[in-house]
Amino acid sequence: MSIPPNPSREYPSTYFVQDRANQTELQRLLIQDHMLTASMGGIFPEQPDPSAFRRVLDIGCGPGGWLLEAAHAYPALSLVGIDISQSMIDYARAQAEAQQVQQQVEFQVMDALLVLAFPSRHFDLVNLRLGSSFMRTWDWPKMLSEMTRVARPRGIIRITDMEVEAQSTSPALTRLYECFKCALYRSGHLFTQEPDGLTAHLQRLLIQASCQEVKTKSYALEYRAGTPQGESCYEDAKHIFSTLRPFIHKWGCAGETYDQLYQQMLHEMQQPDFHGTWKLLTAWGIRPPTQEKANTIMRDR
Repeated sequence: MSIPPNPSREYPSTYFVQDRANQTELQRLLIQDHMLTASMGGIFPEQPDPSAFRRVLDIGCGPGGWLLEAAHAYPALSLVGIDISQSMIDYARAQAEAQQVQQQVEFQVMDALLVLAFPSRHFDLVNLRLGSSFMRTWDWPKMLSEMTRVARPRGIIRITDMEVEAQSTSPALTRLYECFKCALYRSGHLFTQEPDGLTAHLQRLLIQASCQEVKTKSYALEYRAGTPQGESCYEDAKHIFSTLRPFIHKWGCAGETYDQLYQQMLHEMQQPDFHGTWKLLTAWGIRPPTQEKANTIMRDR
């Protein structure tokens, strides 16, 4: 598959961090990718036979962390990642070369909210992880239509996202998630201003997209101070609530105490008794063999 020429500029995007060239955000995404994959128990923990996959597409791949781990875990896979950010794709390509998996993993700059520039019936699995970072509620029908179109008959459409809440020993962290949840809802990224304002709707969205045999699997990701996982959790929170400050302020959800809460959170998360739990959900379904006909009927209406 050829890689189209990419302009050097960054495309405008709906991602909640507008400065996609921000090196802090790039490093945070790498930490987050590894942290989530390890906590979930692998690349495809809910899939009974990942060895049956041949071609996999990852939408909104960021710096490519999940795909690069998949390349090492499943050397027979042909992997493609797309992201709207030129900076993220440049970094992902450099990492693929450094890890000597560039023949297995391809990265392209692409706006996933438009049309996926791939042929129909092409991928065995189409993956979207943490799409709430750039998907608004009204974007889901078209996105899922495209995901099912590029999946092969009986291929897997897979979505993973987190609840916008932390159950932890840090009151400041809890309050910052309240601010974040408020901004996500006001900006249209959540259906309701609840922690499960997206995850509670994933199964319904897949069914509405004509996916069959829709299933879900929930995870409770736990992190404790004094462990490598706890340190990754701290680094992720430190970066995200610094980087998200403009987004949260833009939607009027920060208040005058945001900076104070941020410093309090850093202190509380470094206490020896810190413990936090985050809830995450994966929803997946099978692409029906008659999907093109269904899509044509929907477009004609």
